[in-house]
Amino acid sequence: MTELMKGKVAAITGAASGIGLECARTLLAEGATVVLVDRAGDKLEALCKELGDRAVPLVVDLLDGADVSSMLPRILERTGRLDIFHANAGAYIGGPVAEGDPDAWDRMLNLNINAAFRSVHAVLPHMIAQKSGDILFTSSIAGVVPVVWEPIYTASKFAVQAFVHSTRRQVAPHGVRVGAVLPGPVVTALLDDWPKAKMEEALANGSLMQPKEVAEAVLFMLSRPRNVTIRDLVILPNSVDL
Repeated sequence: MTELMKGKVAAITGAASGIGLECARTLLAEGATVVLVDRAGDKLEALCKELGDRAVPLVVDLLDGADVSSMLPRILERTGRLDIFHANAGAYIGGPVAEGDPDAWDRMLNLNINAAFRSVHAVLPHMIAQKSGDILFTSSIAGVVPVVWEPIYTASKFAVQAFVHSTRRQVAPHGVRVGAVLPGPVVTALLDDWPKAKMEEALANGSLMQPKEVAEAVLFMLSRPRNVTIRDLVILPNSVDL
């Protein structure tokens, strides 16, 4: 590794698994200190012992507004600074609207939209004050292409994209970059409800990516010169025609 992130402190939500965990591993390998934010306390502790001294666990319930709003001082207490905030945590629901569960939609929308926006609100004043920082979202290709079999999830990611684009323009004069990585289908816990046969077929035909591939795209975004912003980075399997 080249230590592209040496001396940087990053915080990643939803870091106990999937894309968040792979992004943490990648940034740690490049020299960063990484605060892994998740509600799964025991899992975080075990992971951070495995990942080493620069991996810092922080238990936060992202659906608890007060807990999210108190996140920044807890990060600074442990690390002394914050350079990168990655709003990665999210949930997925697909299927026909007519057959959906609005209560389940509410939880997903609260996590994908409200919790993500609130977490950025918690850390952004710090970055504006220090006149430097990166805010990154894990969005989705569904944030730019309406996906017919997942209308509620698509709506949540369209909201994320609108927030990214407008907030980026607000804070760019303060030296803070805002961008989104927009992956296609990735092998994560969000696909745990897929039938085994469907998963095996998708892996065999190359229509799913691994979290590591998204993490490498995130590293590319974060390691650009400060005068460059990667506003949106779409990453898709070759076999996905979108």
